[in-house]
This record gives sequence, C-alpha cells and structure tokens, in this order.
Amino acid sequence: MAGKRFFSDSKSDKDLPEEIQKRPRISLASVVGEVVMVNSLQNLFSSLEPLLRRVVKEEVDHGLRRCTRSLTRSSSIRIQALEPSSLQLVFSKKLSLPIFTGSKILDNEGNPLQINLVDKSNGNDQMVHVSLPHPIKIEILVLDGDFPPRDDTWTSDQFDNSIVKERTGKRPLLYGELTVTLRDGFVVVGDIEFTDNSSWIRSRKFRIGARVVPRANSQGLMIREAMTEPFVVKDHRGELYKKHHPPQLEDEVWRLEKIGKDGAFHKKLSSKGVTTVQDFLKLSVIDAQKLRKILGVGMSEKMWEVTLKHAKTCEMGPKLHIYRGRDLSIVLNPICQVLKFEVNGQVYSTREISYNFSRAYIESLVREAYDNWNSLEVVEGIIYIYFLTGDHMIMDQQYPNNAQQGKMIKGIEQNGHQNLDDKSMMGVGYFLPSNVQMDCTDWMQVNTPYIYGMSTVESTGNRASMSDCSSDCDLAPQGL
Repeated sequence: MAGKRFFSDSKSDKDLPEEIQKRPRISLASVVGEVVMVNSLQNLFSSLEPLLRRVVKEEVDHGLRRCTRSLTRSSSIRIQALEPSSLQLVFSKKLSLPIFTGSKILDNEGNPLQINLVDKSNGNDQMVHVSLPHPIKIEILVLDGDFPPRDDTWTSDQFDNSIVKERTGKRPLLYGELTVTLRDGFVVVGDIEFTDNSSWIRSRKFRIGARVVPRANSQGLMIREAMTEPFVVKDHRGELYKKHHPPQLEDEVWRLEKIGKDGAFHKKLSSKGVTTVQDFLKLSVIDAQKLRKILGVGMSEKMWEVTLKHAKTCEMGPKLHIYRGRDLSIVLNPICQVLKFEVNGQVYSTREISYNFSRAYIESLVREAYDNWNSLEVVEGIIYIYFLTGDHMIMDQQYPNNAQQGKMIKGIEQNGHQNLDDKSMMGVGYFLPSNVQMDCTDWMQVNTPYIYGMSTVESTGNRASMSDCSSDCDLAPQGL
C-alpha cells in the first residue's frame, strides 16, 4: 500500500507548467479589497448625480435666457421702428368735483367722460388728434393720487404699479363701463362710479387712468396712458351736505357757502324765519344790516362776502310778484327788487322814480311788499331781448330764466349784433303777462331786471353799450 503524500513531497513551483506559474495567486485580502472599492465607487456616483444634474440645468437655463433676451430685444426694436411713441390717450376735460361714492362721474360740463387719442410729437402744448383705421380696446382703472411722484413722465411699468385695487372684502373699486372701444380717435365713457372712498390710502386721493388693454393691441402700437387730475372721493353720505352751484331759490339756506347744516349760522337764521336761499336774498336786499346781526360776529367780513357772492349766483326763475296799493302797483322779482313801478296809470322807469319820488317812500312800499310777501299776486314773466331800429322794435328771443339771459347776451356779443347802426339800440328786459302788459312805447322805460351778476344794456347817445347794474338803477333799499 502506498504511503500518504506529504506537502513536502509535492512538486515544487518550478516543476509546474509555465502557464500555471504565471497565473496570479488570489488571496482573501485581495477579494475583500475589491468588494470595498466597488461599494465606494457606487457611493461616489450616487453623491455626484444630483450635483451633475443641477450644473447641467443651470447651464441650459442660462442658454435659454440669453436666447429669449435676444429675441425680445430684436422684437422691441422692430416695433419701435415701425410705430411712433408720441401717441397718447388724454381725457378731454377735467372732472366735475366733488366726487361721491355711488354717483356718476362726469366732466366739468356735466357730460360723460371722453378720451381722445392725440399725437404729442410737437410738445405738450400742441396736441394733434389722431384717428386710427382700426378700433382699440381701452380699459378704465383707478390710480394712486400721488402718481406720478414728480412730473408727467412715467413708464408703463410704473403706471401698472400705481393701479389701486379694492380693499379686501370690498366690491371692485370702480364700477360700470370699464372697457370701451376707441374709434375715430375718441371714445365716450359710459356710466362709471366709485364704490369706496379714498380715505384709506396714504395720499387720500385717486386718479382715473386709461390704457390700452394689454395683449389686445394686435397692431403693436406704442400708446401712452391717460390720467385725470388727483381728487378726493367722499362717502355718499357727504352728498347730503353738498353745496349747490348755483343754488336754487327753494334750497335750504345751509346750501350756501360758509353755512353748515345744523351749525350755528343755520340755527340762528332758522330761528328768525330765514330758512331758504330766497329768504336770505330777500332780507339781504331789504335790510342787510339785520341779516348780518342775525349771523353775529362769528361770521367775518370775508365769510360774509363768500356767502353773499354764492347766494347771488342763484337763478331767479320766471316768477314775478305784484304788490298793489291805492292807485299804484309794483312789480318785484323773486328777491324783492323792483322791476316796474306804476302810479295812476303812469309807468316809471327805475331811473325816473328817483326824480319823482323820494327813496324813503319807495323803500316803505317795498318793505310793505316784503312784509306781505305771501299775499302778493304771483305771475310768470319772460326775459326778452329787443332791438330798436328807427321807429320799429324787433323782438328777438325769449328766455325763461336769468342764467339763459347771461348766455344770450354773451352770444350776441360774439355774433356781432352789438354793432348796431346809429339809429339802433339793443335792450334786455322782462316780458310781462297780459294783466301787467305795457305798450310797446313803454318797453324802453322798463329797465333791465336787476338780478345779481347780470349785465344790462343802456343807451348812451346814439350807441348801445353794455354796463353792470349799479346801485343807481336798483330801487331796493340800500342795506348793503
């Protein structure tokens, strides 16, 4: 039996084949080292992956931004090259102030707002109206009253940033026809109104702005925005205390400037029976000193002038009041001023009365008429204008109130009717109803109705001239 082979008896390496001798010997340590290296590389790749993704994304975004800026710049240059930048929207007139919430916004002539398209390439003082061949959508919005901060220059971004939105939980700040279409170079804005006052923003004021609707301007025109002057929007409750311009005869007396509703002056006047604007004016004609005494020292001379000036803008209307005594009659306007005086069938002009009767006598008659005002006969008269040419008189037009008379006189001046020949004369006066009608020969004796602020026409030689009524032609007591 063969014996066991011991290690020492085995063949040496030199006795092994050559290819076996070249094969590397694999040890446990080498295997463990390789496993550790593979795990380390996997961990490294896992850590590098987010970093590599972020770097790649940033580079791609940077490249896209450069391309976008290049395209935008070339598009802007192309639009500016095609269209001028001097076009601008403007509001044709200023606003009618004050403005209250819930009230229709109008211009200073009482008409709806109008927006025009103009070309200001020749400067701000020379605006040329522009009519485009295509319509443009315009939107109306609210701006901060402090915008623009320094001058009338602004960018579209600054304009957009100054837009004021409604307060949280409130209705839209501006309500009504907020999108309009501009055609033929202008557009009239329909009914718009504020739903909130302006007291909650820092400037305490709003502006109304107008701009071309974004993304609706397919023609790519560069049109500058429009804006009104800054203004305060008051709560509609303040409208209940609003002054009237001009006041009406039947208005309560606190509608006059410097007289507050339920204030000291209002209470003093009411306690003496002066409750309306007509009462105030009548007493100012009859006894101005008494009226001043009622108001007291609290009303300064300057305040008095403001109040009286406001009262004198009142429209008189067509009503006339007739005071009849023994063999005489006086025709008075609604504030107790004499228009006609007749004694024993003889009609006297206001200038002739001073030569035939004492002022004290006339004043006493007017005071009697004032004291019995509610019992006077009331008729309606019409203001007329007449032309005397030679021996003929031509009636021109008739107007129902004094405000129209002032406009009529101005129109005559503008149309050149005042350039009458040497035998002509122009006059203005009351056309009285049939029961107090005078003959045509007497019409020249009826002087102009001496309403506050009116212009009268009087004869100076052979020429017609315009002059303001003075105390010489006013037969009412001179209390002022």
